Order: sequence, then C-alpha cells, then structure tokens
Amino acid sequence: MDKPRIVFMGTPEFAVPSLRLLIERQEDLVCVVTQPDRPVGRGRKLLPSPIKKIACEQGMAVLQPERIREPGFSAAFSRLSADLAVVAAYGQIIPGRLLDMPRHGFINVHSSLLPAYRGAAPVNWALINGDRQTGVTIMQLDEGMDTGDIIIQQEIPILPEDDAATLHDRLAVAGAELLGKALDILREGAWRPVPQSDADATCAPLLKKEDGLVVWENDAAGIANRVRGMTPWPGCFTWLNGRMLKIHRARAIDRQPPVAPGQVVSVSRLGIEVATGRGSLLISQVQIEGKRKMAADEFIRGHRLAPGTSFTKAP
Repeated sequence: MDKPRIVFMGTPEFAVPSLRLLIERQEDLVCVVTQPDRPVGRGRKLLPSPIKKIACEQGMAVLQPERIREPGFSAAFSRLSADLAVVAAYGQIIPGRLLDMPRHGFINVHSSLLPAYRGAAPVNWALINGDRQTGVTIMQLDEGMDTGDIIIQQEIPILPEDDAATLHDRLAVAGAELLGKALDILREGAWRPVPQSDADATCAPLLKKEDGLVVWENDAAGIANRVRGMTPWPGCFTWLNGRMLKIHRARAIDRQPPVAPGQVVSVSRLGIEVATGRGSLLISQVQIEGKRKMAADEFIRGHRLAPGTSFTKAP
C-alpha cells in the first residue's frame, strides 16, 4: 500500500524519537499536533514543546489546541484527511468523534507492556514496584484509558542502575523503533490487533509531589525503588533539622541496625546509612533545599551529619 497520510500528536521529550523516526523514514507527515506553548522558569517565558521545535525546524504544519475537544479542532483535523494518527505522550485524551476520522484510526506509543500500567506514569510505577522488566506497546486508541487493542509489543529489561530518567529515555527510543515496525506491518498488509485482558490490567496514576515522602518504617528495598521511580520528578524527600532533603540515589542494604527507622547508622565516603523498617538504606546522592545536588560524602563534610541524627517525615 502507499504511504498513509499521518498526523503526529505528541508533546514532551518522550515523543521526540518517534517524530524523528517518521521524518527519517520520509513518511507523509501532514501535520503535527502538540500542546500550546507554556510559561517556564522564573521569567515565565512562553516556550514551545520539544515536538513543536522539531516541527518548526522541518517547516511542518503545527496545530496547538488548548483543548482537543474544541469543535474548531475537530473541523481542522477533518480537513487534514489523515489516514492515520500517531500519538506519543500528547497529554490530552482523544475524544471519540476524532477516533474514527482517519482510515486506520489512532495508534499510541505506550511505555509499558499493556495491560500492565495503564495510565500517566507507567515508567515510574514499574520502578517503584521493583519490576525487572517493562516494555513498549503500539496500541490502537479507543475511548478508554490505554484500553485499546495491541498491535505489537517489545520487552525491555530494567537495569539495576535505572531511574525514571534513564528508563524513560531508553523506552522512548525503543518505542520509536517499534512504531517503525508497526508501520511496516501496516504497509505489508494489515494489522491483527489483539484485545487486552482487563482482568490483568494494572494502573499507573499520575504522581504527586507528596508521593515522594520517605516513610522510614517501610523496608529499605521499597524505599530504594521509590527513589529510583521518582527521580528526577517528583523526587523522594525527607526532612533534616526542618529542611527538606531530596534523595537522588540510594540502595538497600540487607542489614538490620539496632536503631529506630529514620536514624542515621553511619556516615562514610560511601554515603549515609539510615535505618528503615527492614534493612537499611545507603544514600549516595542528596540535595538540601536551596542547594545543588551533591554526593553524600560531600554533603556530610558540609553539614557535619553524625550517627544518631534522625530524618523525619515533617519539618
């Protein structure tokens, strides 16, 4: 079959590899849809999304509806006469009246092995839950939350050193490569989508800042996984002498110190060892509020942190 007329819909860095792949393949990209420019930084300067930057560099048509459900956008989308819409972290739910407009519908690049981790934060929750593998899925969009039929999937191992940033970047690249395979399958004949099993579905809700609070009574392995899953955002944190301390890197130690959870066991060039409800946590990178990120041994030298100090759950 001939190359389909494609509308690409995406906004953040996760979507960049997928758009670049479509450009490199010289697909028939008729338009890019992305979120409106947003104010960023102290100066609140309006900045375009990463996807808009690429689209403008390529001289492509760009649409930026504030709300995709606006009747005016439906009319504009219809005029594009798209055969296929490709979605990668666009940021808004696609309304039903749009889904049937392209001949081949909408497909989505999703960063999990659906039906696992339906929702806004699949990368984070895979790490928080201590999974050893995740993956990417190319799926057909329907009116549910990541409930559409699966076209193709690929497993991706979660490395011991992964945090949400590194895993995000690897999944973005893998998702783009899988998107190319999905388009090849379409060109060779037809997709054979497989329905998801709702009984096996799990959820990955959007994270909130308060989700990053360290509960020292929990086990060390779970806290270490939460640190991985919440780095760089929203970040895991605790309180030290009334100041917020973010924990950027830590690992669990299978040793139960004879002190209360949250109490510093030892400090060394390796880091800060803190007692938990089960085992201890060795913190190797921190950031006290108002200061830069630093290695734990550097922080120790500047703050005279000593065994017996307690981290708390409130200021």
